Amino acid sequence: MQLNKKQKNQLSTWTFQAVVANDLFTDDSFVFSKTATRIKEAISGLPVATKDDDLEEAAALKDEAEKTNEDSKNKQDMPPAVPAEENHKDEADPFGLDAFIPKRIKKDDRTKGKKETGAKIKEDEEEYKRFLKSQREALITCLEIAAHRYKTPWCQTVIDILVKHAFDNVARFTSQQRDAIAKLWASIREQQNRRKQGKSVTGKLDVNAFELLQQKYANEKISIRRAVGSGGERRAQQWLG
Repeated sequence: MQLNKKQKNQLSTWTFQAVVANDLFTDDSFVFSKTATRIKEAISGLPVATKDDDLEEAAALKDEAEKTNEDSKNKQDMPPAVPAEENHKDEADPFGLDAFIPKRIKKDDRTKGKKETGAKIKEDEEEYKRFLKSQREALITCLEIAAHRYKTPWCQTVIDILVKHAFDNVARFTSQQRDAIAKLWASIREQQNRRKQGKSVTGKLDVNAFELLQQKYANEKISIRRAVGSGGERRAQQWLG
């Protein structure tokens, strides 16, 4: 079965909301890292948010509840509608003479075609906006889920990179979402500092594997001739191959 553009967009959104978000709860470090990479790629694929996106978001947040109540009230108070097409037909051709007018005289066909084309373009634009809105919301959900797993040691480096990537690309999200990402990144940095300052039961700094390697080899002077500075330890030479 061939899916149209709207259906493909909906499937993509559902995939991030269900499958990708669920994969972030995995106990497999490979799956977690692969999922984070997929989220990063999706963030990079978003266009930069515009002022119109921000305005639409603010208006939606403000009017959502009011609109629901107003629509419900209008449906109850609205009188039965008379079919507009039928009325228009009766008024435009009261004696049924349209069938006798040559088609070449009817200029409305060209106008109708232009209107339909314009309506199709507008519909595609609205669908694209809906897709971007849903995709951004799904990605924010994924970021929040990932951030809540920060207490798991083997998740920390991947989450550091993921949230930092989102923060570096924050312009691709709307105003409220930018605030949420900024808060997530601030929270991650705070936890990084706490982890580096706190002591574990072994008396060593509570850092992850990536940071441990950074600290271990930050001051080593390594040449292309396999000579290792700062003591020239044989272990470092073997580690480099």
